[in-house]
Amino acid sequence: MKDTIVLIDGDSLIYFEMGKPTLEEALIGIDDRIQTMLDKGETKKYAGFLTVGKCFRYERATTKKYKGNRKHGDKPIIFPAIKAYLQQHWKFTYVQELEADDLVAIYGEGLDGNTMICSPDKDVLYQVEGNHFNYRTSEMIHTTATEAGLFLWKQMLMGDSTDGILGIPKLGPKTAEKLMSTVQFFDLPAMVLNKYIEKFGNHEGIHKFAETFKLVFILKTKQEAFLETGVILPDLEVQELEVGQHKDELWS
Repeated sequence: MKDTIVLIDGDSLIYFEMGKPTLEEALIGIDDRIQTMLDKGETKKYAGFLTVGKCFRYERATTKKYKGNRKHGDKPIIFPAIKAYLQQHWKFTYVQELEADDLVAIYGEGLDGNTMICSPDKDVLYQVEGNHFNYRTSEMIHTTATEAGLFLWKQMLMGDSTDGILGIPKLGPKTAEKLMSTVQFFDLPAMVLNKYIEKFGNHEGIHKFAETFKLVFILKTKQEAFLETGVILPDLEVQELEVGQHKDELWS
């Protein structure tokens, strides 16, 4: 049996640690969190990803600015140092136009289920099929293909307030679940599209449906990434940790 490869959505790692009093404490926190992920996966193999710059979704969002409701105050002075540490010592990578969310899903798809995706992001945990670890709550999660599809279409109805995605106004989780329970799984796309048309009219409803889909859907294959952005993704470079390696390098 092949070793599990841990795929890490690294964006939140920085935010979880950047409030530490010192850079040294923050980097120790990074090391400890990543070691916990490897322990959970019972492996030494991993690949980590970051989001650098604005992804393609900012251009697709015409109704409302993507992530426009988030506060963008000054980041702590140690923020860039933590990011650099992840890139230089842990070999985290990035791809312009894509978010770390997309990258863990895309590369996970190409490994035939031999992965554990680590992220605190609900979109990754519940819209991507497979075994996952929520490194905020330390919860192991298994998401089936059906569950991933149901989560996507529920997002399409509700939108996502965290990212400033509107969906259908005033349609909450209970209403979304009730609507989805009235149709078969494979009829969900047509039902959701009809709800957009009922709310916004034919032309605007189709436009808003298509825009919302591009914003909430996590890319899951290299082909989807190419069609959406024109980016050709490199082959995955898997890292292998020797216990204590990074701490020894840093503190020597």
